[in-house]
Amino acid sequence: MVNYESLHDPNAEYTMRNLSAETMGVTASRGGDRDVEITDVQTTMIDGNFPWTLVRVYTDSGVVGTGEAYWGAGVPELIERMKPFVVGENPLDIDRLYEHLIQKMSGEGSVEGVTVTAISGIEIALHDLAGKILGVPAYQLLGGKYRDKVRVYCDCHTADEADPEACADEAERVVEQLGYDALKFDLDVPSGLEKDRANRHLRPGEIRHKVDIVEAVTERVKDRADVAFDCHWTFSGGSAKRLAAALEEYDVWWLEDPVPPENLEVQEEVTKSTITPITVGENRYRVTEERRLIENGAVDIIAPDLPKVGGMRETRKIADVANQYYVPVAMHNVSSPVATMASAQVGAAIPNSLAVEYHSYELGWWADLVEETVIEDGYITIPEKPGLGVTLDMAVVEEKMVDGETLFD
Repeated sequence: MVNYESLHDPNAEYTMRNLSAETMGVTASRGGDRDVEITDVQTTMIDGNFPWTLVRVYTDSGVVGTGEAYWGAGVPELIERMKPFVVGENPLDIDRLYEHLIQKMSGEGSVEGVTVTAISGIEIALHDLAGKILGVPAYQLLGGKYRDKVRVYCDCHTADEADPEACADEAERVVEQLGYDALKFDLDVPSGLEKDRANRHLRPGEIRHKVDIVEAVTERVKDRADVAFDCHWTFSGGSAKRLAAALEEYDVWWLEDPVPPENLEVQEEVTKSTITPITVGENRYRVTEERRLIENGAVDIIAPDLPKVGGMRETRKIADVANQYYVPVAMHNVSSPVATMASAQVGAAIPNSLAVEYHSYELGWWADLVEETVIEDGYITIPEKPGLGVTLDMAVVEEKMVDGETLFD
């Protein structure tokens, strides 16, 4: 019988929606090395090209799992807030602990936003931890793998991002010298013809300037690389339609985030108005939001950001929905090697993986944060080591920490 008085209790979410092992009457005992309890959760922030939040989950067995949450203010504080909800739990119960955190944090915004991001960091660390305890790679926890290597697309930048020839030169350099066969450039760059950027309207000359960038880059690399172009939610619906139409004659891999993310109907109209492939997804949360984009035909390619959207299993769920609509998955990623490898592990385990983004090619020490090689010749080879398959170099972590942060125990 429902206790209707509790519906008015401000603490009802903590009493009625508790999926801890204790309240569910679940025994932690499962025999052998699998009888493990979480003892601590710690974070530290790295001063990369974004302030990466690394997460570590500790156990009474001495095995430690490493994860990463998407960058953003308040993430470490939220993870500290959630620590009592997982200490004492068995880390192998990844799904239950994820739902437990979502429900315990429902009053603090776990539908979307930074709370989901914080939960994502813990969830990724649990996959690393569970893989180490069971002696299997993380992809095995997701159902096995479709591929041994996952393609990487390189987010490219130049000193003058508004110069079409400079963009073309950089595209050629990245292909020829760095070995990538998939690239992305920004299109929300100034043309010098803007009158009022706040109204999101593109004048004809602005569209011609963006077409010039696309033409210069795609003509320079031709079939040596696929090239996507990012708009960062900048334009109105009408301007986005005109831009997408103007790009239809070029070999555009995809046009990303052409309109602000809040209005699904406008996004759907833009996507259905053009044969230029449209990619959206990094600013939506969990499968419940990403599902609406897919089911409404508002995307041609879905682009969840794994350490932001809900973690590894949530990204797998998104990919499963996308696969029912024959939609590929191109994971947005601005992370350190930790979450980059987590994205690659999911990319190996889903049939519709297109590529994983790499956003730090200008940061010379990105690869030094872990002991293993992550990206080589534009691909990530999926490791067979237990867990994620990457090991933090603690000397580099200590050197690159944000001022005021402390090193993991």
